[in-house]
Amino acid sequence: MSFVWAISASVVVSLISLIGIFGLLLNEKILDKILILLVGISGGALIGGAFLHLLPEALEKSNSVSTYLYLIAGFILFFVMERYLLWRHCHEGKCEVHPVSYLNLMGDGIHNLIDGVIIGASFAVNVKFGIVTTMAIILHEIPQEIGDFGVLVYGGMNKYKALFYNFLSALTAVIGSLIGYIFAEEAGSFTKFILPFAAGGFIYIAACDLIPEMHKQVDIKKATLSMLFFVTGIVLMLLVKMLH
Repeated sequence: MSFVWAISASVVVSLISLIGIFGLLLNEKILDKILILLVGISGGALIGGAFLHLLPEALEKSNSVSTYLYLIAGFILFFVMERYLLWRHCHEGKCEVHPVSYLNLMGDGIHNLIDGVIIGASFAVNVKFGIVTTMAIILHEIPQEIGDFGVLVYGGMNKYKALFYNFLSALTAVIGSLIGYIFAEEAGSFTKFILPFAAGGFIYIAACDLIPEMHKQVDIKKATLSMLFFVTGIVLMLLVKMLH
């Protein structure tokens, strides 16, 4: 029975990615105006997620230098993927869909996989603990998924494609839930590596792709608002941390 709860919970978490459906209700002009704000909140959510959630959790499991090495490895791998795998498809720096969109999907996919592992392992302990854990995950997913949708559209995807790919990326939570439930005893060893690795990827996307986009804003009002939304993303992650 707890297995059904675990899979159902991971499906619900995956469906949170469809919160971007509200973006479909906006006309193109309004969406264009708020995209840089969504980029800001996504950047803040990624930084907050890395430093307030993933890294502290990783350090609880292993307070050794290996944690930081895994973080650096994640940062470097995302750098290498963007430079040698994704930019190769751009001609003279011009792309229909920019690499940041694909990197964001990869990072989000890893993050959702981790969430799924945690959900599965939690339900393997007992249903009540699993429900509490799922609620905490949903709380931090909402601001991040809103930002993720904005990043994908900002990076060149149309609204429907962004919503679809964001949902596919979110479905890794179901895979993670299976892994976490079946291998509950070994889940800790897996997360010792994947948590700091994902944190490194989050930091790379925020620092090397999203923040530079915010710097490109010449309009002082838009630039200030995007910075405020960036801070808002961090604050939201802090609030979730405190509530959890």
